[in-house]
Amino acid sequence: MRYPFWRIGVFVVVLVWPLLWLYQAWEDALGPDPGKVLVDRLGLGALVLLLVTLSVTPLQKLTGWPGWIVVRRQLGLWCFAYVVLHLSSYAAFILAFDWSQLGVELRKRPYIIVGALGFLGLLALAVTSNRYSQRRLRASWKKLHRLAYVILGLGLLHMLWIVRADLKEWVIYASIGALLLVLRLPPVARRIPRLTAKKASSAK
Repeated sequence: MRYPFWRIGVFVVVLVWPLLWLYQAWEDALGPDPGKVLVDRLGLGALVLLLVTLSVTPLQKLTGWPGWIVVRRQLGLWCFAYVVLHLSSYAAFILAFDWSQLGVELRKRPYIIVGALGFLGLLALAVTSNRYSQRRLRASWKKLHRLAYVILGLGLLHMLWIVRADLKEWVIYASIGALLLVLRLPPVARRIPRLTAKKASSAK
């Protein structure tokens, strides 16, 4: 296994946040509505992890360091795990597992449907993230995993619908997402390795 300490470090860093939030909820340190805070933090954590996952390939091209790619699958699966925890927290703390309330919630908060579509997309990516799926799907695998940018759009729309008035934080995440999308455009993506090569030649 390449870069074992790097992999373990990423694993620990991503794991520690939900554990910390659960501990804070246990200690009544999340305010009067800890359940809602947990739901919000896990959802935002999933969005951040998706952005980090999508930034791995540009970072590898810019720096030439293969360690970024080594943790890409792990980060993607952690993003999915955060979404599962986000949905589980919503079911536990908002719905109180009263599924009859779900219809009311969907009518009052249609952004839940947008979030559910994003979850289904991430589920498809998580299920096919293994090497067996890569071999079976071949060229179609890359096309399928470009769905991550559609999922990012759904996640940003989901967040926008929630924050509404306070857009400052949302604009930051949306700007990062837009930059990552631009970096994937073929004319831009073709220039990134050239920039790396120029830096390497000038350092000699």
